[in-house]
Amino acid sequence: MMTRKSTTNKNEGFSLIELLIVVAIVLIIAAIAVPNLIRARIAANQSSAAASLRTLDSAATMYSNTYQNGYPPNPGLGFLAPPAGGGSPNCNAAGVIDATLAAGQKSGYQFTWVQGASPVPAGDVAGGCPDGYDDMFSVTASPFGFPTGSTYYCVDATGVIRQSFALIAATAAGCPTTALPIGND
Repeated sequence: MMTRKSTTNKNEGFSLIELLIVVAIVLIIAAIAVPNLIRARIAANQSSAAASLRTLDSAATMYSNTYQNGYPPNPGLGFLAPPAGGGSPNCNAAGVIDATLAAGQKSGYQFTWVQGASPVPAGDVAGGCPDGYDDMFSVTASPFGFPTGSTYYCVDATGVIRQSFALIAATAAGCPTTALPIGND
């Protein structure tokens, strides 16, 4: 019996041209997908910032109603934070927001608390509690880093979240009315 040898020597694998075509297709798909992923991340960060401001507004109102000493003074986020070491909530660490938000940075946004202008009258504050402000507070959310977002936000004691494409400077009188409401009041 004779065995027949193949006279053709066929190489297995891909040619250089085939590999270059595959790489080109992958790069085209990436060029289409990456900008959409960045836009989705920015939209998620901006949505998270607005939701965090809603949380801070509710937490400040809860703090004021619970401790009867007005809205927290500067730095207000610290007074709304969880107690250190898992202790019981009190007027110095109310535990109404999470530690991440209390640190002032979340989802690519920096949160800044501004206290009101009218302190609670002396003698109306419980012992050991800080003098709060019975008229106002405001919190701004500013994007930092890339890609975070392009919108700045502000909320105050009115509960209206405002937005702007320019930096918002909150004051003791609240958010500037030049920033437009986002429609959640």
